[in-house]
Amino acid sequence: MLEVKKKVYDLEERTAKFSENIIQLIKKIPKNDITKPIINQLIRSGTSIGANYCEADCAESRKDFEHKIGICKKEAKETRYWIRVMAEASPEMKEALKVLWKETNELHLIFIAIVKKSRSKN
Repeated sequence: MLEVKKKVYDLEERTAKFSENIIQLIKKIPKNDITKPIINQLIRSGTSIGANYCEADCAESRKDFEHKIGICKKEAKETRYWIRVMAEASPEMKEALKVLWKETNELHLIFIAIVKKSRSKN
């Protein structure tokens, strides 16, 4: 009999990989007076998504969980913004930034769905 393996999706791993991808891309961005402050913002918001998800995963209550996931959602939205701004500041990186923007958008939508599902259980 054919065994079908169900794909287990690990959001902690996905957000960690996203942080790593942000770091790798930032290493390639030319540093100048315009990109440096954007890089700082992008690295902070982009890597905090995974850190806050780890905190949410260990939340002490549903309210704490929803709060931490809300921070993930907010940081993902902010990261989308900084990716957009970086694409303007460093047009030669636009294609690589599009890939990260798409992943950030998907993460944002996932966190929206998690918050809605958690609140509907109340």
